[in-house]
Amino acid sequence: LKQVFNKDKTFRPKRKFEPGTQRFELHKRAQASLNSGVDLKAAVQLPSGEDQNDWVAVHVVDFFNRINLIYGTICEFCTERTCPVMSGGPKYEYRWQDDVKYKKPTALPAPQYMNLLMDWIEVQINNEDIFPTSVGKCKEEVL
Repeated sequence: LKQVFNKDKTFRPKRKFEPGTQRFELHKRAQASLNSGVDLKAAVQLPSGEDQNDWVAVHVVDFFNRINLIYGTICEFCTERTCPVMSGGPKYEYRWQDDVKYKKPTALPAPQYMNLLMDWIEVQINNEDIFPTSVGKCKEEVL
């Protein structure tokens, strides 16, 4: 289990929301609804009075964190030798292109592809132009 959480491998620390911000409150609301056994469609509906971009951003970051944990548990079993191709079964092969190092779609072993993908997603999530974190303090709830 220690290897799963080795930062030099593929595991990345969980992204967190700043306590007291609107996104932190949305994150708490999303977690509560998903953990309560509520209808999934209702759980992801935009809460009344909330900004759609903030709501989507919270779910994107939560999804990234969950996928990161899942991948972290299987990455030691999927090596360049055991997973030489990033595929979705026998009919689909995924190729990496980033227009920097890989200018054309390039076949890569699954672990290398996943590392590049997770790094790319993390850069997107950390990009303030795409996911601004300064949405302000959350509104006080009126009792």
